[in-house]
Formats: sequence, structure tokens, C-alpha cells
Amino acid sequence: MLKIGEFSKLSRVSVKALRNYDEIGLLKPARVDPFTGYRFYGHDQLPRLNRILALRDLGFTLEQVAQMVEEGVSPDQLRGMLRLRRAELVHQLDEGRGRLTRVEARLKQIEQEGKMPEYEVVIKNVEPQLVASVRQRLGSYGEIGRLFGELYAYLGPLGAAGLGGSLWHDGEFKESDVDGEAIAFLSRPVPESGRVKVYELPGATVASLVHRGRYSTIDQAYAALMGWIEANGYRLAGADREIYLVGGSDPDDPSYVTEIQQPIEKA
Repeated sequence: MLKIGEFSKLSRVSVKALRNYDEIGLLKPARVDPFTGYRFYGHDQLPRLNRILALRDLGFTLEQVAQMVEEGVSPDQLRGMLRLRRAELVHQLDEGRGRLTRVEARLKQIEQEGKMPEYEVVIKNVEPQLVASVRQRLGSYGEIGRLFGELYAYLGPLGAAGLGGSLWHDGEFKESDVDGEAIAFLSRPVPESGRVKVYELPGATVASLVHRGRYSTIDQAYAALMGWIEANGYRLAGADREIYLVGGSDPDDPSYVTEIQQPIEKA
């Protein structure tokens, strides 16, 4: 019989790990001295320990290892588990590559400008949301205010409208004939009426940033967002979304706060 320190040296596994395996029932000592509490192991326990170490090296959790060691798995079951583990690792690698690309793009931006970027871009998943909307071809982007007047005039008495926003459906900047949609997020369903439509705005993965200041300066934010999307290997995947977080009816208010959400997908 080997003391725990001797078994540790033989197996190249730390005493701390062996004690942990004992506590969770994964590898119990062959004998524990009832008076001193010393743990003793046998040479015949090495194959079990080596199997534990091999499974841990493949990235399986201790719970999964315990299940496989105690209950045993067939070759088909092990093949399936390894395929699932491979898929998890591929996903982690893809996430790591994407994060690395974003870090490199941020470093490049800082090195070129010599300062921290004004806008912080984040990727997030937006859940589906119930909205009311009025959509129309507009002579210019500024005419969206007229649609908001129509939309909130109808929603006001119903008491269900929250933040407002705009959806821009054109795939390019246009001087005129702009496909714009004024939306209001709803706390509950309301009936449609005339040009006011009610529907669920689909969820999406979006690149998002927050613009603080007059709406007339929002072009700077769009330029930063589009540059980030291209630099990080994404492409546009839906209508531009603007959410008006702070501000009233005057878009020239310097305290205006607008979140731009651009649906994206990997290029």
C-alpha cells in the first residue's frame, strides 16, 4: 500500500487533486487509517486514475467523468459524447477568434487615433418585442417626426406606449424616398387602427452603440458602427434600428440619447 504522497509521486497527480477525488467519490483510497486518517492507495488503482485523467484532458467535467467511470459507457455513447465535446470546442474557438479580431481592431483604432474611441460597440441578442408602428416613404429622414406624431396621438389615450424608435429599411443612404418606420414599444397588446400596425419586432443579434447629443450629429455614430462591423468580420442583416432613450420631440436637444442597433451576421 502507498501513502497518499507516494501515490501522488507515482501517478504525477497532486495530493490536493487526490483528496478532491476522494471527497467527491471519484477515487476513494483503498484504505483509510481509522486512527490517523491517513489515506493509502494500491497500484491497482492506477488504471482508474489514468482513465479519469484522460477524460479530464478531453475537457469533460468531473460530474461527467464520474458518470462514465462509475456507470461505464459503450463505444457509441463515448463517440456521441466526444462529438458533442468537439462541437463545444469548435464553438469556443470561433468565439475566441471573434474576440481576438475585436481586440485587434480596437488596438488598431487606438493606435491610429492616439486615444480611446468615442463609441463603444457591443454585440448583444435582442429579444422579440411587441411594437406599434406607422411606416411610409418619406421625402427625408427628418420627416419621421410626422409619423411619430400620428403614432403617439393614437397610442396616448391607450396608455400602453413606451420608448420610441425608428426602423430604416433601405439598404443604403438616400437623399429622398426614404423607407422609414416609426415604432413605439408596447407594454401590452393594443388594437390596430388605420395606418397604425401592431406586430412583434423579431429578435436579432445586433451590433449596438449609444450616441449622445443632437440627432443631427448621428452620422458620426453610424460611421463608427459601420467601420466596426466591417473590421470585425460581420455584415448587415436587417433594417437599422434606432431607439430613443432620452429626449423629447426636439431632436436638436444636446441631451438626446440614441441607441443604434444594427442586425448583423458573420460575413
